[in-house]
Amino acid sequence: MKTPAPESFEGQILALLPSLRRYSRSLTRSDADGEDLLQDCVEKVLARRGQWRGLNLRGWVLTIMTNLYRNGRRGKARDGMLELDAAGDVAAPEVPADPLERTRLDSALNSLSEERRAVLMLVVIEGYSYSEVAAALDIPIGTVMSRLSRARRRVAEHLKADNVITLRRPK
Repeated sequence: MKTPAPESFEGQILALLPSLRRYSRSLTRSDADGEDLLQDCVEKVLARRGQWRGLNLRGWVLTIMTNLYRNGRRGKARDGMLELDAAGDVAAPEVPADPLERTRLDSALNSLSEERRAVLMLVVIEGYSYSEVAAALDIPIGTVMSRLSRARRRVAEHLKADNVITLRRPK
């Protein structure tokens, strides 16, 4: 199998995959659902390649992923689908160095609303600018700043309550 050139459309999509994987997992709060969302997103991006205007591929793909996630949530609410909790054949994930630290951070991030978590992940983890996040989520830049501020405050309060070092703002 031939690897696409980095400057090609497919090569640019391949370069975005780690970032898209992290974002999809943060949206769905599940590794399996995150992988499904990532696959659906890449499939849709490749199928609609002709609609891309050539300006901001990363923003375009993030918008598609966000919309797929939102549409999927609406569909699940209508269908009334239930998750299967029994997974006896699934291998256990590797244990992190400090399981309590990861549990606290997961708990803090999961305490955020969907909208705040998405903004926090895109700005803090993925390093997107406020304007890129605003364009990708189709919200005003002031809303991005407000949601980010409230998300940071909520995570800091949650971690402080568990006696963990608080997050600091980048300079």
